[in-house]
Amino acid sequence: MIKVSDSAKKKAIELMQEDGFDAVKDFIRVGVKSGGCSGLSYELKFDSVQRDDDKLFEDNGVKILVDKKSFLYLIGTTLEYSGGLNGKGFVFNNPNANRTCGCGESFSL
Repeated sequence: MIKVSDSAKKKAIELMQEDGFDAVKDFIRVGVKSGGCSGLSYELKFDSVQRDDDKLFEDNGVKILVDKKSFLYLIGTTLEYSGGLNGKGFVFNNPNANRTCGCGESFSL
């Protein structure tokens, strides 16, 4: 399961609408790829197509797609949004990460 905070929900819906997506029927696609200063990095984008190998979650009114490989790294993660002057944007609070980089965009297990 992947959870979505209230702040992430609000910002995601706003950005989806700006990009021509409908938060009621479209998805946030979350994934993990090799790279970044800690070894693995997060991916986040909007999508309107669910693939056969995707796991679908819905939390706080937001639909999230995760490919099966990435899901193993993201179990229990909460997607949050940090705005303001020192804000980082979308932040992944991942209980599986043993180490993260200073920017929070990459991690290792």
